[in-house]
Amino acid sequence: MAAGSGTKTAGRPYDIVVFGASGFTGQFVVEEVARAAAAAAAAGEGQLCGGRLRWAVAGRSREKLRAVLERAAERLGKAAFGEEVGVLLCDVSDAGSLATMARQTRLVLSCVGPYRFLGEPVVQACVENGASCIDISGEPQFLEGMYLKYNEKAAEKGVYIVGSCGFDSIPADMGVLYTRDKLKGTLTAVESFLSVKSGPEGVCVHDGTWKSAVYGLADEDNLKKLRKQIGYAPVPVVGAKLKRRGFLFYNQEFKEYCIPFMGSDASVVKRTQRYLHTELQETPVQYGAYVSVGGLGSVIKLMFAGMLFLLLVKFNFGRKLLTKYPEFFSAGRFTKEGPTQKQMDGTSFTMTFFGEGYSVGQDPQNGKPNVKICTEVKGPEPGYIATPIAMVQAAVSLLEDEASLPKRGGVYSPGAAFSKTKLIDRLNKRGVEFSVISKPEV
Repeated sequence: MAAGSGTKTAGRPYDIVVFGASGFTGQFVVEEVARAAAAAAAAGEGQLCGGRLRWAVAGRSREKLRAVLERAAERLGKAAFGEEVGVLLCDVSDAGSLATMARQTRLVLSCVGPYRFLGEPVVQACVENGASCIDISGEPQFLEGMYLKYNEKAAEKGVYIVGSCGFDSIPADMGVLYTRDKLKGTLTAVESFLSVKSGPEGVCVHDGTWKSAVYGLADEDNLKKLRKQIGYAPVPVVGAKLKRRGFLFYNQEFKEYCIPFMGSDASVVKRTQRYLHTELQETPVQYGAYVSVGGLGSVIKLMFAGMLFLLLVKFNFGRKLLTKYPEFFSAGRFTKEGPTQKQMDGTSFTMTFFGEGYSVGQDPQNGKPNVKICTEVKGPEPGYIATPIAMVQAAVSLLEDEASLPKRGGVYSPGAAFSKTKLIDRLNKRGVEFSVISKPEV
């Protein structure tokens, strides 16, 4: 019997608890859970307790949690939530309170970052108390560290710990799987190009993400050590080897300059491909992730900011400066207040995937790739609209598509956990849309 089904969690009052509900991202996740609960009630179906999604918010301050629930009700045009939504008080520095929270639910949505400092106690409490856990971390060191420490324990307990279920890295990870499934034949390599478009108000990101980037880059050497410790099996290269592109290149297709995407996408996709290859004997797909940065003016600004960032991040003093004045060092892109509603409404993303492979009957170990395909994932503002949608739909898939999850619990990347579920269909219905742009051409 899969985790969370039937007897193991039968006595638990909640299906989902949002931990860190009053944080900047947490408030948007609360709103999205409320939407999912309303949709479940309206449909009156699914295993979510006969059409009822039972949920709660958790954090340190009762007042702040109440305020977040009021805001969510108002944004959904509903009367205030009554007793049907639980309010749990707990603190990441109090293991007892986290254990109490984990024992009351089937699934925790962990929204408290930077995860490298605050993520592990939540994972530990969930694993020890038989709850599954989903987070939206884009920090490879945290994600892979949790795999090293908790994969076996989670498997024993039959719970699923699934990291990076936000904009990092559901569009990339599920996008590669979608591209693979739409190609008739064997997909062997994919490159993705991310483009973020903003309205007149521009783009802005809350400084929590900035902090994660600062500490992540500062600690790259430890990530290498961690990977040695895990002792990953190398993923075989099938088909023509995907060429790595330079640090900056002009993309003819988009008429824009592009750079490698610095987020967790490439590492998450690689973990998924390794899992699908070793556990399910599927052909692994090579992957490169890039982002469009625009014209020459943007490139010059970016180069200057990037060099300054990489210089400062190496020193403790520099990191203090970067985290104290995010707005200054990011040219206004990252702020302590986060984006306004207007900025979010005006922003959207498109991730375009160019795949190549071998037609049915062609041996991918011989000769050049002879089929191409182009797909895309597009959606609303990535950080605080698309991320909560991705996280909550991943949660619904974990609760409802149990029979399609991996046979044993463990610490998984999204593609490994959800490759057989209805996650892509669920995302499509909520406005994160997967589509084929050009049919496979031989």
